[in-house]
Amino acid sequence: MPSEKPIRTLLLTGASRGIGHATVKRFSSAGWRVLSCSRDPFPEDCPWDAGEENHIQVDLSSPDDTMRAIDVIRERLQPDGKLDALVNNAGVSPKGENGERLDTLTTSLRDWGKVFHVNFFASVVLARGLIDELKAAEGAVVNVTSIAGSRVHPFAGAAYATSKAALAALTREMAADFGPYGVRVNAIAPGEIETAILSPGTEEIVRDIPLRRLGQPEEVARTIYYLCTKESSYVTGVEIEINGGQHV
Repeated sequence: MPSEKPIRTLLLTGASRGIGHATVKRFSSAGWRVLSCSRDPFPEDCPWDAGEENHIQVDLSSPDDTMRAIDVIRERLQPDGKLDALVNNAGVSPKGENGERLDTLTTSLRDWGKVFHVNFFASVVLARGLIDELKAAEGAVVNVTSIAGSRVHPFAGAAYATSKAALAALTREMAADFGPYGVRVNAIAPGEIETAILSPGTEEIVRDIPLRRLGQPEEVARTIYYLCTKESSYVTGVEIEINGGQHV
């Protein structure tokens, strides 16, 4: 009899809504085990199979708590100690008291630090901390950047935009460093995706998008899945734009 195909494991940050939620569904439907990371406990009404036992509560804005979570994740990856994919999707984008965009002059130093810890530093801390598990699986890392990382965005603030630009640069560096171990590192840069993070007035941007519509979380999740499978086995160090042509 043929041996059973081994179950592959994904570690995903920011899994509770939007792109992260769609990514869980895409990988789960393909038979992957999904370890989710969030600052909140696992919701009781969530329908994911084995979701609670595969959930790690961690505050990614805290370097100490992120480091603590690495030991917990390693335990969850036993006995084979392999991590097939790490998707750094968690992100925060603070707004002003009235929901306004925060620029370089109006963003507090505390907010700058929080945004960079969640959007940038947590990605490299997790990837470095789990490098042995990624090497064992010859796995893949996908960093979720943003169209805001390459231009001044009408709604995304300065801290968010610069953290995503830094994450794109980090992707190139990681691809060069992790490549010799068989680990691929890529990024996706979503544009205006229909999620809870969208700001009022986003519909006005649609007229400037060649496809004349917002993207769906499922469309982003499909690209993430591609970058984590053998279908993209010779793709590393790239940032894929997912924005309906908005970048042109």
